[in-house]
Formats: sequence, structure tokens, C-alpha cells
Amino acid sequence: MQLEMLDFQNRVKNLAVLRRETEWLELKHNNENPQEIGEYISALSNGAALAGRHSAYILWGVEDSTNRVIGTSFRPKETKVGNQELESWLISLLDPQIDLRIHEGELDDKHVVLFEFAPATHRPIRFKGAEFIRVGTYKKKLHEHPEKERELWRILGQTAFEKGIAMESVPADQILSFLNCPAYFDLMKLPHPENRSAVLEKFISEKLISPSDGGGYDISNLGALLFAKNLEDFDRLARKTLRIIFYRGDSRMEAIKEYGVKKGYALGFEEAVAYINDQLPQNEHIGEAFREEVHMYPKIAVRELMANALIHQDFNVTGAGPMVEIFTNRIEISNPGLPLIDTLRFIDEAPRSRNEILAGLMRRLNLCEERGTGVDKVIFQIELFQLPAPNFLKKTQSTFAILYGPKKLKEMDSKERTRAAYQHASLQYVIGKKMTNQSLRARLGIKNSSFSLAYRIIRDAMQENLVKPQGDEVGMGKSAFYLPFWA
Repeated sequence: MQLEMLDFQNRVKNLAVLRRETEWLELKHNNENPQEIGEYISALSNGAALAGRHSAYILWGVEDSTNRVIGTSFRPKETKVGNQELESWLISLLDPQIDLRIHEGELDDKHVVLFEFAPATHRPIRFKGAEFIRVGTYKKKLHEHPEKERELWRILGQTAFEKGIAMESVPADQILSFLNCPAYFDLMKLPHPENRSAVLEKFISEKLISPSDGGGYDISNLGALLFAKNLEDFDRLARKTLRIIFYRGDSRMEAIKEYGVKKGYALGFEEAVAYINDQLPQNEHIGEAFREEVHMYPKIAVRELMANALIHQDFNVTGAGPMVEIFTNRIEISNPGLPLIDTLRFIDEAPRSRNEILAGLMRRLNLCEERGTGVDKVIFQIELFQLPAPNFLKKTQSTFAILYGPKKLKEMDSKERTRAAYQHASLQYVIGKKMTNQSLRARLGIKNSSFSLAYRIIRDAMQENLVKPQGDEVGMGKSAFYLPFWA
């Protein structure tokens, strides 16, 4: 989001009066060499992390010796590297990619340009594979200064995304303009404080806001992610809104409609779940005395997987956010970032999250399940609805959870059948039971007379090292039972 002109001018003036370049600030006149800019972004982003700053800057149009506003001929929006726009070129060569915001405007009738970007978070920022750092007024390669490299890694190891700042120096009377404070007390089932000071004190204790050095309050990433009235008010979080897309058919060729949940996750989560469930097709179930409409997919499964996508996403993957994509035959729920544990172990291992502070508060707000039970409940509900086994995948920089619509056993391929057997064995194990031929037949709707069909599926799962036999009659007979490979 482009800074409003008055804010832009004030930001430039505040940077200019520092009267010196720092670990996180570089002043330039007309130097617009793309390679040099990329290296400075790496150096200043790493320097900002060392200095505990919320942002780093490159400012064109201010003289570095006098800090006078002299203007610049640099026009970044019009600059290209080959056939690629400068901004896109820079971001593609930064690793990890960071949020880069380019602001342009007039100050004292002179054109000035401000690059604003985030500090390094979980590892040093590289440009074209090299890491840089600011030493005094000089840009150096990080490996040439091992003491700074050690200190940077120490700091990055202690940095949680939730503690970062989404918006700085917000006046106390404007906090309510950006955050829905009453919703916190409603979700926590706490009485509403009688005055604003008590609200602010509570939000400080929850690390949703913090007093700002420049006056007012800084809104943390945690505060904005959960309670923002509109996430697009926060530049670095605008792409983290939950997107819900409906497609015609089974492919992404034609999107029917898209719905963006712009509220913070605590505010918009139940709204998103309700919206999806209202839009999903229903099947008619005929009971003993009446007909009823039941959802094609279990509500609990959709809810749990959405919560997981929000909680476990990697916020350092820029330009991407959590998504729910709904096709005729399946639902794909995805989030940026690769999982921290093997996807086969989602069902039994306690989840590891990059965002433990966010996960903890969402649990206290009753927006997700207790640690380690969410995927178990998903599998249980899928079996109850007699649906194909869900699939958990990692793709490039994303994690996918896929729910499939009703499908007859004869329509399932071998992978789908063995996945169902593995998940059934895992679920049985975590609830203190064991998979048998009979239990798998009940899970997949196989007739009791088709004992051999169930055994073939178990045998295939054993050949893929997904399950293992145990018991006196190893791998055969009606009395044999089977465990997941990790048991």
C-alpha cells in the first residue's frame, strides 16, 4: 500500500534528520544499479534484524553528507532489468523473498524515492546466493564478519513472526479503528472493561500491541492477524487473507466465484467456515422415519483443516496466503510453507508449528482443537461419512490437505485404497485399537463375504511399507491385526 503523501513526507523527514547512515538505512542520490540495490537490501535487512528494527530503508534524493533533500532522477516503477520490472527482478533474487514496498513522492518540490522492507526473520537474507551486512557505512559480505554472523543467527533463532510489528506508532484513540477489541473479550468470554486504558493494558499483556518508542502503540503481527478489522490495512499482511475459490468442474480452468475473508483470523474464521458449509452440496439421507439433508463433507473436517492451514503457514513466504479451493469432486485447503513433520505422521505426532504464539492464542479462543487431536478428528469424520481417505501433500513451498467427495471402492485406484488402509490403521492405533480385516471392510464398505478383497488392500499397504502385521497369524487369517509402520 502506497504511503499517504503526508505520512510519506514525514517518514522521509524523520529518516533524513538522523544525519547518518545506519545498519538499516542507506541514503542515495541517483545510484540505481540493480545489483547494488539488491546487495543493499540484503545488507540492510540483516542489519535491521541485528539492530532490532521493524523496517529497513533505502532513500534516494537525500545527500548522505549533509542530509539535504536534493531530489533524484531515479524512477523505480519505470526501471527494468532486461524485460523484467526492477521490483519483480529484485524479489526473485532475494532468498528468502521479503516484503518490499516502493514509495515515491515530492518533498520540497523534489522527487524522492523510498524502499521499505522487513528485517530478516528466520535466516539471513541473501541476494544472488550471497549474504551481506552493513559494517559502519560499508556494505560487506556477512561471512567476512563471523562475529556479526554469529550474533545475527542468535537473534534470528529467538525471533517469532508474531512478535513482529504490523503497524507502528498508532495513537491510542485509533487502535479501535484497526482492531476489533470487543471481539477479544467476547471470544474469551470475559467481561468488557469499562475504559480504554484497561482494554489497552489487556492487549499489551497478550502481546497484541506494545508501547511505541515514537509514542502511541505498535500493533504486533499477532494482533493484526487475529483481530484486524481489515488485514489490507496492514501492508505486510494483506496477502495473508484467507481466499475461498469455487471452480466449475474438477480443474482450475474456470473459477465461478471467489470470496476473500479480510478480517483477522479470530474474527473471520467462523464466518468462513459457515460460508463454505452453506455453499457445499448436500446429499439426501433417508433415515428410518424421515429424509434429511447432510453435507457432502464433514463440517468438523473442513473446520479443522482450515484452522491448521491458518496456524501452520509460513508467514515468511511472501505473495501467498491460505486458500480453500472447492471443486466438484474435492476440496483443497493449502497454506504457504512446507510442513515441519512428515505428512504421513500428521495423524499421530503432536504438530510442530512455526507460529506457536498464534497457535496457543487460537486454542484459548476456542478456534482450534487441543494439540495433536485435529487430524485424528478429520480422519474419524471421513470414515464416519464413508469418504475416500484425505491426502496430505507438500508441493514446492506449500502444504495441501485434500478432501475427496463420495467415490465407490471400485472407482478408487490402488494408492487411494492403501492410503485409506494406512489412515485407518493409524486411527485405530491412536484410539487404542488395531486394524483387522473386518474393521477395514467396515471402513471401506466391503461386504463380509469379500474377505479376500480387504486382504489384497492390506497386502498392498504392507508392500508399500505403510502398515505391518502383528499377531500369531502374521499377515493372514481373520484373527490377524495390523499396525501403522511407525507403531
